[in-house]
Amino acid sequence: MRDYKLVVLGAGGVGKSCLTVQFVQGVYLDSYDPTIEDSYRKTVEIDNKVADLEILDTAGVAQFTAMRELYIKSGMGFLLVYSVTDRQSLEELLDLREQVLRIKDMNRVPMVLVGNKADLKDERVISVEEGIEVSSDWGKVPFYETSALLRSNVDEVFIDLVRQIIRNELESVTAPELPKTIKNTESEGQNIRENQTTQTATQKRQVSTAPSKKNVKQTVPTKTNKDKKKKKRSCVIL
Repeated sequence: MRDYKLVVLGAGGVGKSCLTVQFVQGVYLDSYDPTIEDSYRKTVEIDNKVADLEILDTAGVAQFTAMRELYIKSGMGFLLVYSVTDRQSLEELLDLREQVLRIKDMNRVPMVLVGNKADLKDERVISVEEGIEVSSDWGKVPFYETSALLRSNVDEVFIDLVRQIIRNELESVTAPELPKTIKNTESEGQNIRENQTTQTATQKRQVSTAPSKKNVKQTVPTKTNKDKKKKKRSCVIL
């Protein structure tokens, strides 16, 4: 069973704890108690695979922001939560996302943008379209509007985040050995061709340095005057 560490980030009062407790325990918290750090565990089945989730519900108030770097370093995926009734909470997420990317030293991190308190229609100040626009600016990260009270899209945001982590892990797996074998074979073939070329060039040089028959002069022994005189003397006059 694989463990996944999820971190819930956002400004104070946006409903991070309500979302987390509703997902883990199926309970809605109707009172606000500023969180310092709460950790929850839940075992779920995602795509026919069992996963053990460790969910870190972080502080949103200013005096605890120094602890965020530790949360981010250890986290594998991040829920960035704002309230649709609080524009400032969305603006704070812009800096939070940059902090996550900087600490993780990556251009893209498993992340879900969450607009919570969607049930408070009369108090809404951020439209769905604005959330979609932010999602697009962030590289089309998944975006959901949720309601912890109505348990709307609560499970979906956590499951989507885990799927992103799994997908990233699969993509980061090293390539199989087959391409390396093919590459080595191609390299060996190249070496063979280079050796053949070298041998051919050597043979050509050897042929070019061999004496040609056309250039070889055949020397025929010539007869000297002494040889002629000897022949004359040997003649018998009858």
